[in-house]
Amino acid sequence: MTVTPTALRTGTAPQVLARCRALVRPALTRAVERLHPWVGEMAAYSFGWCETGGAPATHPGGKGIRQALAVLGAEAAGAPGQAGVEAAVAVELVHTFSLLHDDIMDGDATRRRRPTVWKAYGTGPAVLAGDALYALAVETLAATPAGPDALRLLSSALGDLVSGQADDLLFAARPWAGPERVRLEEYRTMAERKTGALLGCAAALGALFGGAPAETVGALERAGRHLGLAFQVVDDVLGIWGDPSVTGKPAHGDLRERKKTFPVLAALDAPGPEAGRLAAFLESAGTVDEAGARRAAALIDEAGGRTAALAEAGDHIASVERALADVPLAATAANELRVLLDHLVDRDV
Repeated sequence: MTVTPTALRTGTAPQVLARCRALVRPALTRAVERLHPWVGEMAAYSFGWCETGGAPATHPGGKGIRQALAVLGAEAAGAPGQAGVEAAVAVELVHTFSLLHDDIMDGDATRRRRPTVWKAYGTGPAVLAGDALYALAVETLAATPAGPDALRLLSSALGDLVSGQADDLLFAARPWAGPERVRLEEYRTMAERKTGALLGCAAALGALFGGAPAETVGALERAGRHLGLAFQVVDDVLGIWGDPSVTGKPAHGDLRERKKTFPVLAALDAPGPEAGRLAAFLESAGTVDEAGARRAAALIDEAGGRTAALAEAGDHIASVERALADVPLAATAANELRVLLDHLVDRDV
């Protein structure tokens, strides 16, 4: 295989993502093939590689953001992208493990427009497949020369991910108004842990495997965590106002599911009368129909929730830029990280 020298390579975000996925896919496939055949089939189904029963298929999978961050982390340290492949495999396995378990906890029946693993194979098998992917990720990192340091990074990220998921689940039971309501600072902590931790881990692992000094590894981890916060807040905006033909999700879906997202919490904290009306509506509403969701979306917008969310995302984008500027990075890889950043947070919001 011919590898384009890093200094000569650039591209759009979809091109960067596609290049990194192509680099990682052979190693990811070999890793999944080491699993028990039935568990491996569920893993392959979750990646979009097969149908239930194992028949080959090509379904749109994820963008591969985490594996791209691992590859670019290695390249930013001056190493070839191949140096970050094992890191990319590990974080992709962990990400997929977390999705399998999240779908069960959230009761989500579909992902990427087809049945989730637990709906296709059953709850027990999906838990088993998730556990197997986690174990495979640990095995993948442990077999590398940087194993102990890599496993410390991964275990720290996983601890944060679990804490973030626990907070997210607990938020659902808390009131919309009053002293026990969810505060924005609590949301930021939750999102950094649930979404940002693994993104930061991916970039840091890539840098570690690329031979970067500790300062660079730390800077890329910070950048990834801030990217995760920006990405999550933009997702929250799209979950209320996004175009279903673009997002693949129903209009006002997050409101109908009564999720405590950043725009909602920011609107509830606003000083105007809209915040009180929104709180009263959310406290009194049982099932939110489409008319109710439209009303709530309008109140959130009038209270400044959408504006506050976009400003929050902008703040974290600026923090990513500062983290990248703090340490010397290979120019092309740093540029591709910025291209990827722009793509992830500028999604028709």
